[in-house]
Amino acid sequence: MKKSEKTQFIDSLTEQLKVANNFYLTDISQLNAETTSRLRRSCFKRNVQLMVVKNTLLKKAFEKSGKSFDEFLPILNGATSIMFAETSNDPAKLIKEFRRNSPKPILKGAFVEETIYLGDDQLDALVNVKSRLELIGDLIGLLQSPAKNVISALQSGANNLSGIVKTLSEKPE
Repeated sequence: MKKSEKTQFIDSLTEQLKVANNFYLTDISQLNAETTSRLRRSCFKRNVQLMVVKNTLLKKAFEKSGKSFDEFLPILNGATSIMFAETSNDPAKLIKEFRRNSPKPILKGAFVEETIYLGDDQLDALVNVKSRLELIGDLIGLLQSPAKNVISALQSGANNLSGIVKTLSEKPE
């Protein structure tokens, strides 16, 4: 890779890091071509962008991004790939699902909604993290619940009242 290509790659990666709310650093080394292809297809289906990056270029992109990614620097050794996703827990679910049949990818670290997770032991926690849309859905459900209870109570009361009125009207005098 020429110096101009490296600079262009670093700039592109820096822009992605600036706007990304979620990314995962993984190790997919030693996967054969067929398994890697299957992983890439799974990523594509889940709208997760997978890129293999050189650690030195990633470090430079971290520095240029203006965000504090210093906690990731000690884990940037060996082969590193980065997964970008809109939904915070999609890459974690994908990794967990993929590891049923393969020992990799191994989670090195993750940046999820301004929080940094380090180590493969954080995978279960990341799978259970709710995405922004799931949290909004839960909140709307909670807000609607009291209103539904009130409407239900009013409707059942109206049914009871109409039943009483009907019974009284049908009653012979």
